[in-house]
Amino acid sequence: MKVRLGTRGSQLALVQAGLVADRLRAAGHEVEVMRIVTEGDLRPIDMVAGDGVFVAAIARALIAGEVDVAVHSAKDVPLEEEAELVIAAYPERADARDALVTRERGASLDSLPPGCSVGTDSPRRAGFVRAARPDLRVVPIHGNVDTRLRRLDEGEVDALILAAAGLDRLGRADRIDQRLDARTVTPAPAQGALAIQARRSDTRLRSELSAIDNPSVRLAVNAERAVLEATGGTCRAPVGAFAVVDEGDFEMLVGGVNSDGTGLHLSVTRSAVGGAMDAARQAGLELKQRVALR
Repeated sequence: MKVRLGTRGSQLALVQAGLVADRLRAAGHEVEVMRIVTEGDLRPIDMVAGDGVFVAAIARALIAGEVDVAVHSAKDVPLEEEAELVIAAYPERADARDALVTRERGASLDSLPPGCSVGTDSPRRAGFVRAARPDLRVVPIHGNVDTRLRRLDEGEVDALILAAAGLDRLGRADRIDQRLDARTVTPAPAQGALAIQARRSDTRLRSELSAIDNPSVRLAVNAERAVLEATGGTCRAPVGAFAVVDEGDFEMLVGGVNSDGTGLHLSVTRSAVGGAMDAARQAGLELKQRVALR
């Protein structure tokens, strides 16, 4: 079967698409990778990304039949999916944690001097960093991974908070000074996971894609997204969730904080895998009651 695979054209997106293409080729499929320009790619470099801006154009191309599957970073997929589409596979997940990258190498979040500037465009990362180190100065900084690293190296900020998965997949793990403990900066729901989207009506292709679906990753991602949905938030909300599925057991760390660093709340929920989704929704509702999530 020939599969046209739609993806963003950023370096990281192409690497991630390549991971999926390799799996499909190994299963005997012919794969053509097609780059699609998204609204997120066209925004001015210092404009805050909205919900779904890296996904919508690719989803439209999928609905229109211009591509057969789409590869997304799972954390970018809006909670309300297009009715015609479905996530057919979550094939893998890299390190879900966030990472500290500094200009003066060898630092940790605890060792950064007071008043240091830390760059991030994420209200979640900003809130957790401010809760841990209220003396630091959080600075909005946008762009893809390479752009942010260049701006760091040019002295715009003293440090960055980036997803460890992106740095790992780009072969830039050497830039990581510290992989941040999830209790300090709780990862975004679905961070590090890949999502393969297909048309709901394409039952043959969905059946083929099911062979590369990882059920443990799927359950973890769905549970983390259920937390976010229960809070009423979007992918820009200062909400973190990180689930671990170990055979029949499920455990998830949930964290929320106002973007100004106030109201920090962490909880751990445990259940059998059969109760994971109910436990996740309950954890999200509890978080919503505890934190204003500004």
